[in-house]
Amino acid sequence: MGSTEWSMPLQLKNEPLDGHRPIKVRVIGAGYSGIYLGIRIPQRIRNVDFQIYEQNESVGGTWWVNKYPGCACDIPSHSYQYTFNPNPNWSAFYAPQREICAYLQGTAEKYGVLRFVKLLHKVESCQWDDGKKKWILKVRRTDTNETFEDDADMLVAARGNLSDPAWPKIPGLKSFEGEIMHSAVWNENYDFKNKRVGIIGNGSSAIQIVPSLQKIEGTKLSCFVRSKTWITNPFGDSVMAKLGLKPTQLQFTPEQRREFAENPEKLFAFRKIIEVDGSTIHDVSLRDSEMQRGAMVAFSESMKNKLAARPEISDFLIPSFGIGCRRSTPGPGYLEALIESNVDFITDPIEVITPTGVALKSGRSVPVDTLVCATGFNTSSAPPFPIYGRGGLSLQERFTPYPSAYLSVAVDSFPNFFMMLGPNSAIGSGSLTSMLEKEGDYIVKCIRKLQKEDYATMTVKPERMRDWDEYCLEYFKKTVYTDTCHSWYKSEGGSGDRIIGVWPGSPLHALEALRSPRWEDYNWESVGGDNVNKLRWLGNGWSITHSKGEGENEWGGDPGWYIEPRFVDFPVPGQPEDDPEYKLRPFSH
Repeated sequence: MGSTEWSMPLQLKNEPLDGHRPIKVRVIGAGYSGIYLGIRIPQRIRNVDFQIYEQNESVGGTWWVNKYPGCACDIPSHSYQYTFNPNPNWSAFYAPQREICAYLQGTAEKYGVLRFVKLLHKVESCQWDDGKKKWILKVRRTDTNETFEDDADMLVAARGNLSDPAWPKIPGLKSFEGEIMHSAVWNENYDFKNKRVGIIGNGSSAIQIVPSLQKIEGTKLSCFVRSKTWITNPFGDSVMAKLGLKPTQLQFTPEQRREFAENPEKLFAFRKIIEVDGSTIHDVSLRDSEMQRGAMVAFSESMKNKLAARPEISDFLIPSFGIGCRRSTPGPGYLEALIESNVDFITDPIEVITPTGVALKSGRSVPVDTLVCATGFNTSSAPPFPIYGRGGLSLQERFTPYPSAYLSVAVDSFPNFFMMLGPNSAIGSGSLTSMLEKEGDYIVKCIRKLQKEDYATMTVKPERMRDWDEYCLEYFKKTVYTDTCHSWYKSEGGSGDRIIGVWPGSPLHALEALRSPRWEDYNWESVGGDNVNKLRWLGNGWSITHSKGEGENEWGGDPGWYIEPRFVDFPVPGQPEDDPEYKLRPFSH
C-alpha cells in the first residue's frame, strides 16, 4: 500500500479528545420545540454559546399567542406533554389554552430554560456566510426597535407550523367597519354580548370558537362554511372504560387529579393507555382499510344523531373523503351549538365583505357587527422572514413549488440549519410531543458531531432530498391524505397534490426513523479546510476525565466513570431469544 502524503506536517490538536470546541447555537422560537431544545442542549452539549430568540412577551409559542374563547388542545392532554415532565393536574381531557401555556412556562422555569431566552426579540433575517461558515442573524427588539447583528455556527428554526396567521383572501375585507379579528390575533377586551358575529371557517379553531361564543348572552352567530369536515369521538367506549372514564366524561374531578398526583404509577398507566391507542390506529389513515371504513360509518352516525334537529347541516358537513384527509377534531360541543336557535349555518360562497357585513354569491346580505377569521395559518410556506442559504438561495425559493425537508428537519443548500416541526412533521395519530422530542434529540446529536469531530458544516445531500420527496410521493398514494379535500396537509394552500403536513408513516415509524442520524446522507466540511488530517479531532491523546482538580491526588474528572451503574448497559440474564418479546423490543442505538 502506498503512503498518504500531506501538504503539511501534522500537528496534533493540543486538546483532549472529548474537550469539544466552543460552538454557538441560536434557536428561533420558545414554544414546545424551543423549550425542549432549551432543556436538552445545555444538558448534553458542553462549551456552547446558546440563546433562544422569542418575539413575544413570554414563552409558550402558539399557546401564548392563541387566546380565543374555547382554545384548547384537540388531542388528549396527557399525551400532549413532555415525556419527562408529566402533569397530574390537567383539568380536562382536552386541556384549555391557559393550562397548556402555564405548563410550558412552568417547565421552562423548572429546567432553567429562561436564562437562555431573549423575549421581545424578533429575528428579521438569516444569511449563511460561506466564508465564515456561520449564520448571520439580524434581530430587532420589539420593545425598543433597536436592531443588532448576531452570528451562529448552528441555526434551528423552532417556530412550528401554527405561528403565521393566514387571513382570508376575500374582496373587501379591509373595508369592514366593525370589529375584525383572527383566531391568532384575538381582542380579549372585546365584548361579544348582544353582537352579530360572523365566523369564517370551520377548521379546528372555528370548531372551538363557535360553542364558546354561542353561549354568550344575546349573540347571533353566522357561520360561513365552505368545507366538509369530520367531527370524531375522543375514543371508543372500550378505551374510555380502560381509562376509568365514562364515554362522555371530558373533565377530571378533583379526586381523579389528586389520585394522579399522589400515585405516579396510576398517572403513567393512564397515559400509557392513551399512547398505545394513539400509536396503533395508523390503519385509519390507509384508504379502504377496515379501520377507515368502520370509523366512517361510526362517525357519520354520530354526527347525524347530534345534528338530527337540523339534518340539512349533516347533509352538507359529513364528508365523502376519508377520515384524516383534513385534520380531524373531536370538537366537543360544536355540533350541539350548530343546532341552537342563535346560530345560522351558511354554505353559500362569500362574494365580498362590505363595510357592514357579508354579501353572498346567492345575492343574500348578512349584516354583522364582528368578523372572526378562523382561517388558520400559513403552514405551506417558509418562515415570514428571509432565510438565505448557500449561494444566496432563499428558503422561500427552495420551498417552491412545495416545502420539503429531509426527514422533516434538514434542507439541502442550507448548511448547519435544522427545523423543528418542519414540513411533514405532523402525525395523524399518536403523540406529537414525542415526535418533537425525537426531532430535538436528532438535532442535538448533529450539534455534538460537528463540535466533537471538528466539522465546520454539515449539509444534507441533494440526492437524499430527492429520495425523500420520491418516498413521500409514493407512500401517500395509498392514504386518505390524497383524497379530494381542502387541507393544510397539502401544498398550494391546501389544494395541491403534494402532502407536506404529515409524516409518511405511523408515529412509531417516525420515532424509529429519527432515532439515529444517517451521517452518510450529509456532506461535510472540516474546520481548517479539505487538506487537514480528518482525524485531527482525536486531539493530544488525553481525555478531560484525566484532568486534575484541587489537591495533588484529586481528580477533576472521574477516571473510573465507565463502571458507574448509570453508564453500564446491563443485559438481561439468559438467552435473549428466550424472551418472547425479544424481536419486538425497541433497542437503543
